[in-house]
Amino acid sequence: MLAAVLASLRPRQWVKNLFVFAGLIFSQKLFTPLAGVALATFAVFCALSGAVYLLNDVADRETDRFHPRKRERPIAAGRLPAMAVAAALVLVAAGLAASIAISPRLALVSLAYVTLMGAYSAWLKHLVIVDVIVVAAGFVLRAVAGALAIDVEISGWLLICTVLIALFFALGKRRHEVLTLAEGAARHRPILAEYSAGLLDQMIAVVTASTVTAYALYTMSPETVAKFDTHLLPATLPFVLYGIFRYLYLLYGCQMGGSPSELFLNDRPLLVDALLWMLSVVVILYGPRVG
Repeated sequence: MLAAVLASLRPRQWVKNLFVFAGLIFSQKLFTPLAGVALATFAVFCALSGAVYLLNDVADRETDRFHPRKRERPIAAGRLPAMAVAAALVLVAAGLAASIAISPRLALVSLAYVTLMGAYSAWLKHLVIVDVIVVAAGFVLRAVAGALAIDVEISGWLLICTVLIALFFALGKRRHEVLTLAEGAARHRPILAEYSAGLLDQMIAVVTASTVTAYALYTMSPETVAKFDTHLLPATLPFVLYGIFRYLYLLYGCQMGGSPSELFLNDRPLLVDALLWMLSVVVILYGPRVG
């Protein structure tokens, strides 16, 4: 039963919570004691997101049985009894209590995250377009939480880039579901009946271009140059381009993308690219000023 609970918490999806470290890294506080606070915030969101996954699986246990992969989840397969709800409530309580201990403002964002994701599971995921925007908002709340926890300024660029990349992944996932499930898509997730591959392709194209443009403008903006005292951040743009193009290749060429988190962990070129991007950012922000 404990193994079933752990599987339902989807630990491989916790990679999404790495967004809480964005404020730490881009405020140049990575190698300070505040890193411990950010790590605690990461743990808080692992608990809260795990609870959300449990509750969502309980709510979707009937429709998940129409999905070729999701029907193997413990709750949909009937291997996890009503204990799932109790475990979720314990995790929410523990996560909120920990967030209060870290920072009252973090607690407010954590509560907003749980409330929004709860509303998503109960209602918002049934509203076309709103569903992917809410998913993206969850990523933004992670980034905001990470900044508030260590009491650093929340960059508008950080929020824009976060929401765009989150929309990119959410739309890619919807496209994969629409094509993979075909006629059974609406039985698994009724909102999929409102989407078509053509519509999603257009939305992905808009978000892709916007993501690259926003990140490029951020790296070259006078505000960024003045803040970090370097002109070198545009050198990280090739890693962003490769990562986006690689994901599009996997989505369109290999018919993958049902789980962006697992795709990042399982696709070696994508994982290496992400690590190289992070390394280049750290070297430029924390290394000697040469440009």
